[in-house]
Amino acid sequence: MAAVRTQIYLTEDLRKRVDRMATSSGLTMAEVVRRALDAYLADQPDPTTALGATFGAAGGASVPSRDEWERG
Repeated sequence: MAAVRTQIYLTEDLRKRVDRMATSSGLTMAEVVRRALDAYLADQPDPTTALGATFGAAGGASVPSRDEWERG
C-alpha cells in the first residue's frame, strides 16, 4: 500500500505528547500517529453488527395495541 502525504495540525500539548512517545519508543512521529489512528478506528463498532447482535434481545417485550396510541 502506497503512503499518501497528509498534513495534520496538532495542538502544542498534543505535539509534545506525541514527540515524547515517539522518542521513548524509538518510532517516528508519523508512525505513532498511524498506530494511534489504527487503534482508534479498530475500536469503532460496526452499527450493522451491533444491531444484529442485539435484535430480539428483549424477547419478552410486549408491543401495545395501536388502539392505545393517541392520534393528534
